[in-house]
Amino acid sequence: MVKMLPLLFVAGALVAASPQQVPPSKIVDTYREPSRKLIAAALADQEGLQRLQYLCDRIGNRVSGSESLERAIEWAAGEMRKAGLENVQTPPVMVPKWVRGRESATLVAPVQKPLAMLGLGMSVGTPAAGITADVIAVNSFEQLAALGKDKVAGKIILFNPTWEGYGQTVMYRSSGASRAAQLGAAAVLVRSMTGTSLQTPHTGALAYTDDAPKIPAAAVSVEDAAMIERLVKGGTPVRVRLAMEAHQDADAPSHNVMGEIRGSEKPEEVVVLGGHIDSWDIGQGANDDGSGIMATFQAVALIKKLGLKPRRTIRVVFWVNEENGGAGGRAYREMVGDAVKNHVAAIEMDGGAEKPLGFGFGGGGEGGGLTRRQAPGAASAAAPRQTATSAASMARAVEIGKLLEEIEAGQMRPGGGGSDISPLLAVGVPGFGVQTVGTHYFDWHHTNADSFDKIVPHEFQLNVASLAVLSYVLADMPERIGDLK
Repeated sequence: MVKMLPLLFVAGALVAASPQQVPPSKIVDTYREPSRKLIAAALADQEGLQRLQYLCDRIGNRVSGSESLERAIEWAAGEMRKAGLENVQTPPVMVPKWVRGRESATLVAPVQKPLAMLGLGMSVGTPAAGITADVIAVNSFEQLAALGKDKVAGKIILFNPTWEGYGQTVMYRSSGASRAAQLGAAAVLVRSMTGTSLQTPHTGALAYTDDAPKIPAAAVSVEDAAMIERLVKGGTPVRVRLAMEAHQDADAPSHNVMGEIRGSEKPEEVVVLGGHIDSWDIGQGANDDGSGIMATFQAVALIKKLGLKPRRTIRVVFWVNEENGGAGGRAYREMVGDAVKNHVAAIEMDGGAEKPLGFGFGGGGEGGGLTRRQAPGAASAAAPRQTATSAASMARAVEIGKLLEEIEAGQMRPGGGGSDISPLLAVGVPGFGVQTVGTHYFDWHHTNADSFDKIVPHEFQLNVASLAVLSYVLADMPERIGDLK
């Protein structure tokens, strides 16, 4: 996640056209047979699932700066070589190293009760003795501001906003600490970013601003947030003790991972696809984003296994440090330098491996694509800000989608991208983002429950199939999709 800032999307001038407005090409006829072969191979494949299980069960969570992340990077590069990918590399990237340490939150009045909590990523810690203070519950930044410094100073602020979806609610996690600190708050508790909870806290990164002190911040479960608000609104004083050892160490060396199938005619032109190899320091990072990196990898591996030789290079990249800094995506953009002009398209999967519906597609350019995930993979996600996409480009994307109709994954909607590929989209590379049904993703997102058992094998295979078809056609069709006018 590039920078954990609130989502402020502006309606853009996306020029989309129905297929009838643009003469159809022969894409469907040309690529029907290889697409069916890729789909059949993906639906029969077990190797991708085996790799994902190994990543989850044998390596585990992979927070930036950790030994487990570096083990995952070394293993992933080895798997790419085994699959016969070319030019396998692990380019160096410096990443932040945030350490959680021991942590707890305890209700000390009106009753004694441990609270289900997880410190927010990049949060500072408390003093060794912890912070014990009265709690004020608010539902919005407007309610907080109305209280004023006199009522907020020295208190713990609980943000308990109404859940309106990730993109609309995550701002309280991202910037709540600094907003409360500006009024003198001692610490912050935030309702976990989910619509469904069984006393499960969800972590995630915050972003401190320079105009306020850094104060500790933690997520609490939906149930505990609701209980605290009920007590406060009922006139019962609530007091909480928060103890966190969280701290920031010096930046640590890490790596992106990349491999490719070299293009047969235009190897300098690249279709890049991938996800992020890091995760939070809890759970197994199965859906966020082990499924994304393994599905994109397996898509490319199957293209290789079937002996398909696209005109252009297809490159799979596992970006590092998406969760708390975005260093991997920026480093990749810097590494390719002027060759970014040869990037035909960028595809990101970072919304879990539930049943795919299709892709969001956007035209790149300044502000194009997602600068921060909103509801990754969810088909109901609001479209991010975009620059103009030609009618012909959108129509071609819709045509490619027809090749995926047999697996019900052919929708092409305005608004593609993802946080790791946002540096590429910002300089004009067209972007695609996987969209799934998004039914349960935020039940597990950033929790200990993000484990391999949540992966539905057939749905994972469907994602592999859709990624394989899209990346292959983009890399092989005569025109670059961004050049169509």
